Amino acid sequence: MKIIMLGAPGAGKGTQAKMIAEKYSIPHVSTGDIFRANIKNGTELGKQAKEYMDAGKLVPDELTVKILLDRVAQEDCANGYVLDGFPRTIPQAEVLEDALKKLGDQIDYAINVDVPDENIVRRMSGRRACLKCGATYHIEHIPPKQEGICDTCGSELVLRDDDKPETVQKRLQVYHEQTQPLIDFYTERNILKAVDGTKDMKEVFNDIIAILG
Repeated sequence: MKIIMLGAPGAGKGTQAKMIAEKYSIPHVSTGDIFRANIKNGTELGKQAKEYMDAGKLVPDELTVKILLDRVAQEDCANGYVLDGFPRTIPQAEVLEDALKKLGDQIDYAINVDVPDENIVRRMSGRRACLKCGATYHIEHIPPKQEGICDTCGSELVLRDDDKPETVQKRLQVYHEQTQPLIDFYTERNILKAVDGTKDMKEVFNDIIAILG
């Protein structure tokens, strides 16, 4: 079972990807993680990716797909995998599709965790983080015992720049321009399935399981 997770930043697709991976005993493949692993291990692909990153450039789609295929060719992916964070654009989806086709393979499901923008802005701007110990909270859903203070180490909690409404709006704009077209791309291939991401996390997960069977 080969699955791609789609959804705007803050829609909760990473959380769902981890839960799917656990339930079906397949790896959760995050492109950020595999980049870091290749660079840390000094692989040939990792060295190539590092050159682009050190120069402040985006890693080309072809190289990203090579690193991805290298990961999904490993033994633990024999029964499938959940892709999180890739593809983000139509060209990336096309490169991935062509590369898998050459291997006689294809993606089975593209699951879109659908959440309206205003919900995402509210969800992310409610996050609070402790910069000292890394603990995270949410003023509505997981509030600290004492407002603005970390339960774990007593340090002050902050709203990270990434979670500020204006930053979230910018990220959503990029998402709609680049990633939203993937919805049409996978709809045309009859593998897109949408779930209502505004529901409780467990309900969303149950909806996904109902699709995957």
